[in-house]
Amino acid sequence: MSQQIETTYVVQLDNRDRSTVFWRAILVAPVAVFVSSFALNNSYINGLLILPAVLALLFRGVYPSYVLTFNKALFSLTNRIWAYFSLLTDQYPSIEESEVVSISYPEIEGGKKLSRGLPLIKWAMALPLYIVGFAYAIYAFALIVLGWFSILLNGSLPPYCVDGIVRTSQFWNRVYGYAILLVTDEYPTFSL
Repeated sequence: MSQQIETTYVVQLDNRDRSTVFWRAILVAPVAVFVSSFALNNSYINGLLILPAVLALLFRGVYPSYVLTFNKALFSLTNRIWAYFSLLTDQYPSIEESEVVSISYPEIEGGKKLSRGLPLIKWAMALPLYIVGFAYAIYAFALIVLGWFSILLNGSLPPYCVDGIVRTSQFWNRVYGYAILLVTDEYPTFSL
């Protein structure tokens, strides 16, 4: 069994709302500002509590449950925003849990299954993943643009666009789980 973050999206292919698709970047702004308000401290990356998790894993060998709970909730919200922005759904991202995005995390047993020193170098070990992920992001952006035009013209999102966008999102979630959230020591695969 894989020890990676697994993400599933509830995708809406047909009967899309053409009017909201046209203004999607503007419509997502209020909730994006809400999420970005968590990133005002230097110990945050995109609002996630990173430094407390690194220090607790390094010195105590535990991942504080309150930090993990906060990071899971904020990461889930960020994924709901992404699902809305990347045209996977027309459901506006709720700041509470919703069925649009489901993220399952590996069991870390309070950090006891995680390496104590690895959090210091995971970000560097993930550099090749970032490079490959950048190419995947360009691919996903092209699919979002194609999907945008498809929804505007005929009201549906093509399955090939969904597949590429979802797989790219899942790749980046695995990388985040490894290098940023620190919930796994298993190195993510390079494949979509």
